[in-house]
Amino acid sequence: MHVMLTVVVVTQMLTALVMIGLVLIQHGKGADMGASFGSGASGSLFGATGSANFLSRSTGVCAAVFFACTLALAYFGNLRDTAMPSGTSILERSAVPASAPGAAASGAAQIPGAAPTGETGAVVAPAVPAPMASGAAQIPTK
Repeated sequence: MHVMLTVVVVTQMLTALVMIGLVLIQHGKGADMGASFGSGASGSLFGATGSANFLSRSTGVCAAVFFACTLALAYFGNLRDTAMPSGTSILERSAVPASAPGAAASGAAQIPGAAPTGETGAVVAPAVPAPMASGAAQIPTK
């Protein structure tokens, strides 16, 4: 599976580079000097060179291969793991279960400001943070 994915990614990258090169090599429709003065192929729908030449056909083939590789990568990206139930989301797959039941009774121990519990389950008073030293505390009041 990983070998096939690597082959598809390499093929897509090479096809993209070849397609970029082919597009940069081709001339535009109005690339001739005479086209700027009105003597270009105005009577033909596709221009003076016809409907397609080697470069434009090669670009089309590269675009088709690039599109097929993109579809293959989308297919490989959506494959589901058979060990996971079908109704689980990606967030549920990344959740790590607690290693020991006494280590953390709930996720509230990780939330700042939540009341931590002791060994017996009694709620322990949270420590009060010291006030921050700022210039406002030094201003005398009347």
